[in-house]
Amino acid sequence: MPPINPDHILRTGLAFWESKTLLSAVELGLFTALADGPLTAEQLRQRLQLHPRAVPDFPDALLALGFLEREGEGADASYRNTPQTQRFLDRRSADYVGGWLEMANARLYPFWGNLTEGLQTGRPQNELKNGGRSMFETLYEDPQRLEQFMDAMTGLSAANFTRLAEQFDFSRYRSLADIGGATGQLARFVARRHPQLRCTTLDLPAVTPIAARHIARDGLADRVDAKPIDFLAEPFPSTDVITMGMILHDWNLDVKRLLIGKAYAALPPGGCLIVVDNLIDDQRRSNTFGLLMSLNMLIEFGDAFDYSGADFDRWAREAGFQRTEVIPLHGPGAAAIAYK
Repeated sequence: MPPINPDHILRTGLAFWESKTLLSAVELGLFTALADGPLTAEQLRQRLQLHPRAVPDFPDALLALGFLEREGEGADASYRNTPQTQRFLDRRSADYVGGWLEMANARLYPFWGNLTEGLQTGRPQNELKNGGRSMFETLYEDPQRLEQFMDAMTGLSAANFTRLAEQFDFSRYRSLADIGGATGQLARFVARRHPQLRCTTLDLPAVTPIAARHIARDGLADRVDAKPIDFLAEPFPSTDVITMGMILHDWNLDVKRLLIGKAYAALPPGGCLIVVDNLIDDQRRSNTFGLLMSLNMLIEFGDAFDYSGADFDRWAREAGFQRTEVIPLHGPGAAAIAYK
């Protein structure tokens, strides 16, 4: 038996050192600066307008964390991106996931400093805490900022939606409605792979023109529609498949049940509801990201929470669905499917 030591405790307790180092690198555009080729520490310092004290500690810390590679030693050493940071953290890359990290840095990082208060009160610890308006309220008032935010978030969902389009058997269905579809990403990915499907992406009216532009850009306007909906107040459209990508976890239990019930009412016999989220494992032991995401929902909304496949099965059967299944997707992501 290995000796007991405090290494894991200390590493986790100080994990914010590592996190903030990466988040600051994304904020500064360091990986974008290196996308065209290696730079020395001094060249990086000048490019990013850093104080001399920042180098070489900053790039060497990123090297030690596995986010940079280095050739040489001392002042003449040159730094370059790893294959992962080159692909996923260059802002010009189609696979950029840094938008989520930029939002985490600007908003979530300071809010998580109040987690203890959230655990004690059950109240949001975001802008609402001090009488402000939520980020989403202000976003929907500014179409340009809203589109930038949605574009930034696409990197977080792309892998899960791609896997769903590949792994779920859509061949027996002819129509799909994606509720809360944002830029129409899920509907576009599924339509591209399954040409027999007619897809509709639905979100608030401010989002509809944004989704329409993305659909047109992908050449899918003949098979994918963008329509407005207030999905809390309006019924869902009749369709063979209803999807919700990263939507159900945003709400408390009453709204979760409401949305599942609306889906059941809109589907024909044999139809199905598919929800994509970071489903917590049924034993609540291993999906660390899903559990931490649920704490993030406490920070953002107070009573919202993430859930397990067993939770979803119970709610779906209460609504009238006959059976459910869970399909693992990318990393901690999964699709929970309920069949009518």
